[in-house]
Amino acid sequence: MIASLPMYLAHPAGSAALWHYLAHCLRQAGVPNVPLTLDIPTNADLTAHWLRPDLLFSQTCGYPIVDALESQVQVIGALRYTAPGCDGIHYSSHLVCRADDPSTQLASFRNRVAAYNSTDSQSGYHSLRNLVAPLAVGGQFFARAIASGAHIDSLALIRNGTADIAAIDCISYAQFQRYQPESLHNIRILGRTASAPGTPLITARSTPPALLALLRQTLHQAMTDPALAPTRAELLIGGFEEVPAAAYGVLQDGERQATALGMAQL
Repeated sequence: MIASLPMYLAHPAGSAALWHYLAHCLRQAGVPNVPLTLDIPTNADLTAHWLRPDLLFSQTCGYPIVDALESQVQVIGALRYTAPGCDGIHYSSHLVCRADDPSTQLASFRNRVAAYNSTDSQSGYHSLRNLVAPLAVGGQFFARAIASGAHIDSLALIRNGTADIAAIDCISYAQFQRYQPESLHNIRILGRTASAPGTPLITARSTPPALLALLRQTLHQAMTDPALAPTRAELLIGGFEEVPAAAYGVLQDGERQATALGMAQL
């Protein structure tokens, strides 16, 4: 079996510590072949990674749950994060631009350049498209949108002047502030996108019900064990909730609304 935590990578030691705790609990409960280390998939093969039949545990963006992964994986639940912009399991993205950009509102970025991490990202792509769709003319708002590959790369494009604006999920942003502050040099927050269900924890479609229940039980335990409190604080984790896959259907509503307004793509 394999396990991964590929969504928030600014503090890999914290992610490793969280998984070490979970893996230890699963092994103690008698689950065989639990990996002791996290797999590190590349952005290029994330969907294939999430669809592997031997996937024990991972975290994905919410949008793939209603797209490429729909009915192909099981949702374990979602973590509650404590970063500004989070509310329960819900989160939002910060609209960011260069600190020296004189623009003070989103409308001022018409016919300028946006950066986004990938088209299957709720936080970096769909949340931004949904936000600008009411402002679009002829299905277009930005002059151009550039795929960066990752939130931290979108920030780099803004810093060097290649792009002017991006939507960076608030959890990544808070972790960058803490662990990679140089990535936010000359960056300021312009606004915020709408709130959406947060990044779900998933397991393979073939994971037996008893193991799925044990994964949830172990996560609940991890959220209350005082020994793991420093790790939870480092990762900005405030709790865990069992969430059904159906909770992510609202993401399709936003996509449909943007399309109905004529904005089929960013």
